[in-house]
Formats: sequence, structure tokens, C-alpha cells
Amino acid sequence: MSKFLRTLLQRSYLALIAIPFKLMPSLAYMAFTGQGSTAQLCRHIARQGIRKVLVVSDKPLVELGIVARAVDVLTEEGLVCTIYDGTLPDPTFSMVDAGLALQAEYNCDAVLAIGGGSSIDCAKTIASAATNGRDGRKLVGYFKVKKAPLPLFALPTTSGTGSEATIAAVISDQQSHEKFFIADPKMLPKAVALDADLLLGMPAAITAATGMDALTHAIETYISLWGTDSSNAYGYASVKMIFEYLPRAYRDGSDAVAREQMAIAAYYSGMAINDAGVGNVHAIAHQLGRQYGTPHGLANALVMPEVLRFMAKAAQEPLAKLGRLIDVAGSGDSDEKAAEKFIDAIADLNRRLGIPGQLDSLNKADIPAIAAAAVKEGAAYPVPILMSRAECQAILATLLSTTERAAAFA
Repeated sequence: MSKFLRTLLQRSYLALIAIPFKLMPSLAYMAFTGQGSTAQLCRHIARQGIRKVLVVSDKPLVELGIVARAVDVLTEEGLVCTIYDGTLPDPTFSMVDAGLALQAEYNCDAVLAIGGGSSIDCAKTIASAATNGRDGRKLVGYFKVKKAPLPLFALPTTSGTGSEATIAAVISDQQSHEKFFIADPKMLPKAVALDADLLLGMPAAITAATGMDALTHAIETYISLWGTDSSNAYGYASVKMIFEYLPRAYRDGSDAVAREQMAIAAYYSGMAINDAGVGNVHAIAHQLGRQYGTPHGLANALVMPEVLRFMAKAAQEPLAKLGRLIDVAGSGDSDEKAAEKFIDAIADLNRRLGIPGQLDSLNKADIPAIAAAAVKEGAAYPVPILMSRAECQAILATLLSTTERAAAFA
């Protein structure tokens, strides 16, 4: 099939699946910010007539006392809390099942997610499955959540995934490690708290990876074919905030201002995804996560500069605007030059954040299969230009060591 015909078919497909998203009602919910916002969210939950809450988190956050900050307030308000702390990175359907079992055993009538995107995605799926047949696997796809989920609330403890603001979750199969998407407006949390106090002291490496995840969302939504005035505004603001505050948060984990601004930037990026989706960076990053367990934010950061170089001509105007936004390009620069400077700034930000230029676990023998899967996934996204397998393989080859790269396709 010619590239022209392949592109035409993809555009027609995207136009069809975009219709229900464009017809979605405005997604309005409550977000608490600033000092004390965790307690504000918990008191808000108590005012909803909820009596028993399933708290979905992970063991480290329980051991660090982060979960207790919310549970103590909920308990003071007279609510009974049951904690599911079995969430791990890249949550699986078995984790969803374990959370559902606790929810049923203790008759929980609401769900509170405390953690990063993994905990929030797991909580979204638990809350949705609890009222829709109790099988998360049957929710895979678009608009499969027929009945309203249990009331869902979120306390993000990283600034990256934006899952607290999105209508989707990503859940993996525990055997194949394949990632499955569940998307429905009903999955949006009813209220969230963006509390910088929960983010203070986050390790520098996690700060870097999650921050670059948020930047990927902001950029991919800004250059998306589905971009709207709303998503473009959120993505534009997020890019500006991340370039300003991520280096500060990385250098000083106790910088409360930087932490709060990064939390808001990640939230903005998540809101943009609801309208505009993601793109080729995610298509590749998801395969690296499946194949090697590469943390999602790190995978995005690793591939983003080369993916944007590949798309630079097709997305030249929006990339140029972002280059001027962060002041790496001047008004006298052509759009081509401004876009190039913006991409160079992303690569430089990676270096400043200690993100390597190569992926040590990448095996050159795996590249063709990874590329094939990435191209297939990318064809379902509203990207400015489709990747061919050869183009995707060339992008992946840049992640090899210098020696392996030279020999990769000799």
C-alpha cells in the first residue's frame, strides 16, 4: 500500500472515531490546589454522603506515611477506609481484580487514588468495573463504561501522567505485558487535589522522568490533528511551565513553588489529552515499556527528540511557536529554524535532567518487532505524519550504543 493511500485511510478512520469525542459534554469537576488541599479534598469526599472508601495506592506510599495524611482526615470525618496497596508500575488486570475483591468485601461506595499514574489508572478501572460487570477486561476500548462508576477521587503524588485529569486508563495483561486502553468520559475523577506537600522530596530521577512525561503530553497534544482551542491553550501553558519549573524541581526537591507549578502543568497536559490524544512518541514508548519494562516517562524522554525531528516538517508551525514561547528562537528565525531550536532545547533539557541518550536494554535484534508494533499503534493516533516501519527503526537505532548503532543496519 502506498504511503499516500495509507495516510488517506488513517485520516478517514481518525475522522470517524473523533466524532464521539467532539460530541462529549464539557468535562467539569473540582480541583483543589495549594497548601492543605489534601485535607480539603478529603472533607469534600465526606460531604458527598460517602461512608466507605477504597484507597488505591502502593506500599512505598503507605510506608512513607503519604496515604495516612488522607486516611487520617477521612477517618476524622467519620468515613471507614480500606487500603489496597498492591499497585505496581504498569498496573495489571490482576491488580484490578484484587482491588475489586477488597471493594466488594468491605462494601466500599467510593474510590480514592493516591499515587502516580499507575495507582490512578488502577483506581479508575476498579471504580468503573465495580458497577459494570466487575471485569476490567470487558471495558477495554472506547465508551464501554455503560453505568456510572463508583465516585472516584485522586491525589496525584507525581507530576507527569496527568491521569488525574484524563478520561482514560492503561492496564496491562500480566502474562503478555500488552497494554490495553480504556477510555470513557465517565472515568474522570470527580475531584482531585494538586498538593505540593505530597511531592516534596520526590527523587530527582523520578522528578525528571515524570516531568518529561508531562512535557510529552503537552507537545503531542499541541501538534495533534485533533487539537482544539482548549487543548492548545493547556498544552501551550504546560510547555512554558515545564521548561521553567522542571529544572528547579529537579535541582531542589524541596522547592514547593516548583513542585506546585509542575503539578498544575501535568494537570493541564492531562486535560489536553482528553481532546487531542497522544502521538508517535507514546506509540514507541509503550513498546519499550512492554518489551523491557522501561519506565514510561523515561521512554518518552528518550525517544521524543528523534521522533520530533522526524515530524519536524509536518509539524513545523506549532513546533516553531513553542520554540519562540520558551525563548530559544527569535522573531527573526524562520519556522524551520525555530522548530529545530525547540527540538534541540528538549534534547538539552534531557541532558540537564540526567536522562541518558541511549537505552542500554535495547537489543538491536528486537528493533523490527518493536517498530512494527509502534507503527500499528501510531496509526490510531491523530499524528501530523505517519511513521513507516523503516522510519521507526531508524528512530529506535539512535537509542543504541554508538558501536551498535553503526552496525545495526549494516
